[in-house]
Amino acid sequence: MSSKEVKAELKSAREAIKNKEFKEALKHCKAVLKLEKNNYNAWVFIGVAATELQQPDQAQTAYRKATELEPEQLLAWQGLANLYEKSDQADFKAELPKIYQKLITLYEISDKAKCLEVSKKLVEVYQSEKNYLQVARVWRRLIQEREAEDLELLELWKEMTRLLQDTVEDQDNETQQHLISAFERALQLMIDVPSEAHRSLSQDYIKCLSKLPHEVAKLKEVCDATLSRYPTHSYPLEALSEHYIRTGQFRSNEVNGIKKKTHNIVKCWMAKLDPNNSHAHFGLGIKACQDKKYEDAIKSISLGEFINTIKNSQMFSDLLQYGWRLSKFFKLEECFRPEVKYIMQEMQSELLSSHPGSVEGLTLKGLVHVAKEQHKQAEESFLEALSGSPDNGELFFLLGRLFWNMGEEVRRDRSKAHTHLLKAAKLDPYLGSVFRFLGHYYREVAKDQGRARGCYKRAFELDSSDAESGAATVDLSMEQGDMDSALTVLQSVTERATPGSAKWAWMRRGLYHLKIGQHQQAIADLQAALRADPQDWVCWECLGEAYLNRRSFTAALKAFDKAHTLQPTSIYSLYQTAAIKQILGRFKEAAAEYRQILEQEDYVPALKGLGECLLALARSALDDYLDGRAVDLIQNAIHYLFRALKQRPDLSCLWKLLGDACTTSRTVSPNRAKVLVPGALYGMDPLDQGHTLDQRQLLTLGERCFGRALKLMPEAPSLWCDLGLNYYHQSRLLNCLNPEEDQQPLLEKAMQCVKKAIMLDSANHTYWNALGVVSMAKGIENFALAQHCFIKSVKAESNNVVAWTNLGALYLKKGNIELSHEAFKIAQSLEPLYVNCWIGQALIAESVGSYDTMDLFRHTTELSTHTEGVKGYAYWVCSTLLDRSNRDSEIYLYNIVQMNAVSAAQVALSKYTERIQTDPDAFIMLGYLNTHLQLKKQATEAYRRAVELLQASPHTDKLMQNNVFFPYVAVSDDGQWEEAVRIYSSTPLEELHDLIGLALAYFRIGRMPESVQAYEKALAVASSEKEKACILTALALIQHRLGNIDHAKTLLFKCSMLKEPVSESLQCLCSLGLVHGDVTLASATLTELLKLGEGVGGAVEVRCLLTCTLLALQGNYSGVHREAARAIHSINRKCSYFHQGGAVAGSVACHASLTLGKRALLYSGVNQLASGRHSGEDRRRNALKTIQRAVLLCPGKLMKGLQAEDGLLAQALEGWVLQQTVTGLKQSGQYDQAETLCSQVLSVSPEHPVVLLRLRQVQCERLLLSDAGNCVPPAVLDQLSAAVMANHTSVSAWHWLAEVYHSQGLLAQASVAYRQSLQLASQLGDHIGKISSLLRLALLALMPCLAGVCVSEWKDLVLEASTEVLKMGSSPVALLFQALLQFSIKMGARETRRLLEKIVYASASGGSETIASVARWYLLRHLHAKDDLELIDVSNCIHSLYSKTNEQLRLVLPLSDLIPM
Repeated sequence: MSSKEVKAELKSAREAIKNKEFKEALKHCKAVLKLEKNNYNAWVFIGVAATELQQPDQAQTAYRKATELEPEQLLAWQGLANLYEKSDQADFKAELPKIYQKLITLYEISDKAKCLEVSKKLVEVYQSEKNYLQVARVWRRLIQEREAEDLELLELWKEMTRLLQDTVEDQDNETQQHLISAFERALQLMIDVPSEAHRSLSQDYIKCLSKLPHEVAKLKEVCDATLSRYPTHSYPLEALSEHYIRTGQFRSNEVNGIKKKTHNIVKCWMAKLDPNNSHAHFGLGIKACQDKKYEDAIKSISLGEFINTIKNSQMFSDLLQYGWRLSKFFKLEECFRPEVKYIMQEMQSELLSSHPGSVEGLTLKGLVHVAKEQHKQAEESFLEALSGSPDNGELFFLLGRLFWNMGEEVRRDRSKAHTHLLKAAKLDPYLGSVFRFLGHYYREVAKDQGRARGCYKRAFELDSSDAESGAATVDLSMEQGDMDSALTVLQSVTERATPGSAKWAWMRRGLYHLKIGQHQQAIADLQAALRADPQDWVCWECLGEAYLNRRSFTAALKAFDKAHTLQPTSIYSLYQTAAIKQILGRFKEAAAEYRQILEQEDYVPALKGLGECLLALARSALDDYLDGRAVDLIQNAIHYLFRALKQRPDLSCLWKLLGDACTTSRTVSPNRAKVLVPGALYGMDPLDQGHTLDQRQLLTLGERCFGRALKLMPEAPSLWCDLGLNYYHQSRLLNCLNPEEDQQPLLEKAMQCVKKAIMLDSANHTYWNALGVVSMAKGIENFALAQHCFIKSVKAESNNVVAWTNLGALYLKKGNIELSHEAFKIAQSLEPLYVNCWIGQALIAESVGSYDTMDLFRHTTELSTHTEGVKGYAYWVCSTLLDRSNRDSEIYLYNIVQMNAVSAAQVALSKYTERIQTDPDAFIMLGYLNTHLQLKKQATEAYRRAVELLQASPHTDKLMQNNVFFPYVAVSDDGQWEEAVRIYSSTPLEELHDLIGLALAYFRIGRMPESVQAYEKALAVASSEKEKACILTALALIQHRLGNIDHAKTLLFKCSMLKEPVSESLQCLCSLGLVHGDVTLASATLTELLKLGEGVGGAVEVRCLLTCTLLALQGNYSGVHREAARAIHSINRKCSYFHQGGAVAGSVACHASLTLGKRALLYSGVNQLASGRHSGEDRRRNALKTIQRAVLLCPGKLMKGLQAEDGLLAQALEGWVLQQTVTGLKQSGQYDQAETLCSQVLSVSPEHPVVLLRLRQVQCERLLLSDAGNCVPPAVLDQLSAAVMANHTSVSAWHWLAEVYHSQGLLAQASVAYRQSLQLASQLGDHIGKISSLLRLALLALMPCLAGVCVSEWKDLVLEASTEVLKMGSSPVALLFQALLQFSIKMGARETRRLLEKIVYASASGGSETIASVARWYLLRHLHAKDDLELIDVSNCIHSLYSKTNEQLRLVLPLSDLIPM
């Protein structure tokens, strides 16, 4: 084998490895080795292939052989490293460091970066093996070999410190010296000094040295250097302190200088740097012991945390030197701390062993018993110590303190605690703790507050740090009314207190300021107290109370939340949190927290607050017309308020709230006001069960509750006013339910109660307003008094929108338009959002006939839902819709279409009828609006409800009015013909619409004679010629169905003689003549029909069929051809009827000649299919039915005939059939069959471009569905592009190619493909293809905009393409694209909402529901972004309305529907 062949084999092996064909690579390598056994590349390739084939031993052998052949070549060593890294074999891992070392040697000269990379890997291996010495050596060698800048060397030294510093205690001396050297070199190389990086590195260096006992000198040196450079940094001091504490060097004489210096540094450190550091405290404690400052020593030592760490050191021996002198400064509670107990126990053991029977040892022994709560043994130890030192006041104090803590009985024994404490005070009058416990005795046992105060004061004077004595002194001074003394003490303490201390003084001073109303000062004092103890939940509650009194609700809420977090069982903090949320109007959250309180106990304030919250939520629900929810909330409010009353029936506020809850039910419909109340509350048996009360009973219960409240507080004017309004609402309800009953007594009571309220408080404007409202009530109607009351209310409160509105209503009722308008105008200026004054202005506009009436009523519905405003707006909407003469006027388009009046009125009126269920006019209007929105079931129900109300009322004559015919229409439209007949027959029918509806209903159920009679009655009342023509036509069709041909012809002749004949009657007469072969009649009738003008769509086809049939009867077949061609061209002139011409021609040909029409049926079916006429649009005449007829007429011969007659057409049809077949196979997932079919066709016609394109499409889509579909190779894309370009006339092929580009993220190429399709469609004159290309191009550009990549290029492309589509005709899709583009640019803009609403509301007039749904979804996103909850609710309601129907329901039956078919 020659060298060329070796190279060829090596090249083949390399290509095989590249293509991942590793076995093939091995074959080529072995072929090389047969001739050249020592070929380096072959052995390396074998190692690579074996590694990939999971043959590690073979790979290792190959790589080893290669390294032996050429040790200085990198490839084999790299392969070995890669093999060992991937393998888990232990022998491989053991060899890996040697490989890395070899690679480092080879890389040192050639590639510094690779050398660093491999060195890091080697370090990781040594690190995992805990071979820290090798880690240090490798890294130092790396640093020495690199010729780098100082900054790079710095990073390498720092990296070395990071690698070794965490394991310094486990390292040998050489490694530790390497680490120290690394720290020093890194610190020397740092340029930016001082800096945070330098400080952090210095701290790591100190931490490392502190772990090395033999490096003390260097530790001190580095600490001093760091402190001089960073004087505010505490860590060097902490390291030094810990070192001295652990080594006990505080006591050595040779380090006195250091001791003094360190003591001063530690004091400075505690004062400024870290006052809570335990090392410093412990060091200061030992120093204080040496200075005999035992009290300071025990304070410092008790804060330290190193008892266990020093118990075997010299420092612990130092502690024992100070004996019990140190222990006496421990407070009792400190004796129970483990570290303090341990110190005392060790001290007393040491002292008693060295000095048996010593007073100090016995005292410490007693303290140890106290810590263990062994009181008897402690007493014995103290008494034994006292026998050795009978004049020791401190021992008497310890005994007295012991007796005091032994229980209540021992405390009361004067010979115990009291006697020993007095003895201690006499022996040592400067011991402050004695006087503190004497104060306890006099305050709690002797009840002598004066003496107790004196003792506490003396104790505080002796020890100003005794917080307990100071607090007791202040508390007793305040209890005795000596506020000056208390404030003096507090002032003296707070003035000299450091931040974070004297909590007791700050807190008491804060409470004092809170009590006298100085809230700001109280907040400042309480905040100072919290600095001393941030975990004091009581202090947080006091701070929250101060914030609450200052009306800082948010701050108070945070304070109470913090208190509740610290003390979850505190009811007060949770209650205040709920109360604040109630004040802020967050009633749901407040109610939840009140319930949380009630889970613990029946807390009356929580029950009251919960009742108030539920009542507020009920009123909010009533404002939103959610009456069912409001009734439930009222019921719950009554339940909780009654629970509170059972505990506190003496609280007037609870009875008042209960009366308010009962009276609030007045707003809902009487049918829905059913509330379950406890029997004990209403006085019904059984008392322990609930009873359901109606609205009248609830108001009566409210009256009784107000009466109980007045018994408790008879002079409360608000209660008298509430009672009067309750009587007023009872009278209104009585008038509604039983108008014949006398309501005068209730109104008189209401008047007297409100007058009583005014007598008690004549300056309250609400009482005057209430009296005015009652005075205007039906039954009193004292308008002069009402005017006087409203004017007095306005004078009492000038900013009184309610009184001004009521005054305007009074003037309007009396007919004084000008004064009424002025009053309403003032009310509007005071509060523009108050809906009642706008309703008044709307009523004024209605009374004077202003064009602004509808706008004003609409504005009232936008402000809020009010019964008068809703009914007025609904009336004007219905009136405008009933006037058919103004449908094209600007007023109609603005008021109805643009303002979405029908939907808005329907939603508002639905709420109205939910609340007021006794208004038949409202139900009639609701049914009318539901009919307009095609909500047939809802319309039927509304009309049925209106009829029931009218039948139940004394004014049954209203049933005869025109408005009530709509229920029958709704029932008929819903297909309930039997029910329609029943309803029609139940009332006298006099109007034309009623009679026609009855006739049509009879016809639908097959009762022809009754239908004829009804039509004849309708004919008698018909007023216009057009109405009579339609009725006569309907009668003629019924007679024809009954077999009365002559009678039908007579009726149709009679209809044609009218001045305004309708096209339907002439079509019927012409058809009758053609069926019976009467050419003269058919010709004359057709002439009259053609005089009416050209129709569109189906009318053209009908007239063409009639004309062609007449010409065929006359034998004029060339005329048939001309007429059919004329009709085809007439239809093709309109884009919306493209392809329908062919369908018409085929239909005409089939009717003209069955023989010629066999193939014509096929043409007609294909054209119907192309125009989209499927069974969903027309069940009788569609593509499927037509083609089925063609196949049945000539099965198996159709395509042969086409081939013989027109080969091009047959070829085109075959191509279309192939396309449909392939598409069907693809959609069902049968890609193999689709590819086989295309291949079979190509075997017959290899150059067929359409079939080749189909094959490429199948292959591409299969590739896209596979795992490799995420990235289609460029070569495949080139093949697809060539296949598309070969189809010169296929616009859809370019569309498909653009979608492939788009799926690959190639938006620019997809844009070019769509532009090519647009150019091709323009050349072919393909109107639909042009629109499709433009819309697809716009959608392609829109998608990046919606994804947030709204660059100007894509934005301009969307606008350009959609604008071109709109120039060619109406296109909802183009409008949608423009709206979505605006949405992507600025979601919350007003223009965005306008464009989206335009599309949404267009669906009511026949627009696409899919497009409207998309627009509606984005509109809801816009409204959510604007946080417009009311509009969101309206939009959701509109969605529910429009999703049920796509077409707008007509208000009355069109005359064409009256003609039976």
